[in-house]
Amino acid sequence: MPLSKTTTIRIRKATLPDAAAIHGLIFEYARHGILLARSLPELYENIRDFTVAEDAQGILGCGALHFYGMHLGEIRSIAVWPRLKGRGIGGMIVDALLAEADQHRIACVCLFTRISGFFGHLGFTEVKRERLPDKIYKDCLACRRRENCDEVAMIRGRLPNLARLELNQKRRTRRSLSRI
Repeated sequence: MPLSKTTTIRIRKATLPDAAAIHGLIFEYARHGILLARSLPELYENIRDFTVAEDAQGILGCGALHFYGMHLGEIRSIAVWPRLKGRGIGGMIVDALLAEADQHRIACVCLFTRISGFFGHLGFTEVKRERLPDKIYKDCLACRRRENCDEVAMIRGRLPNLARLELNQKRRTRRSLSRI
């Protein structure tokens, strides 16, 4: 389905009826090992994180913004139907997610990717993955690729001190807080 110059693309927050289309879109990339697979129940549970791009024919792409707190948010599950890549749809979704992060006053937005050039053009810079312990604790420890991860960690914004804790410092902090 090629886009014509008169096609109107609308960016909006996803709703529950979009979950099946988002699932199919993410599956298209997950089956090639490009994105993490997301189950349909997981998408229903997290639908409020998602933003979609659509035209009169349906959903063209999606992406999610996950909150760790005011110090950090993560852009994840950016996907555009392969036949529509290179038309600016992914950038439009990322811009909408960054605007949402600004609205919530998120200090820093991170992501893990295999296409760092795309995100570099959108203002993200590479960082060591250890600088993002929130992300590591949420997803990486359970990932089957954690020992051979080929994704690049990137951020846009400034990592606040809370997100800069090393893994072992964060564990110590948690133990000392539990004694209070």
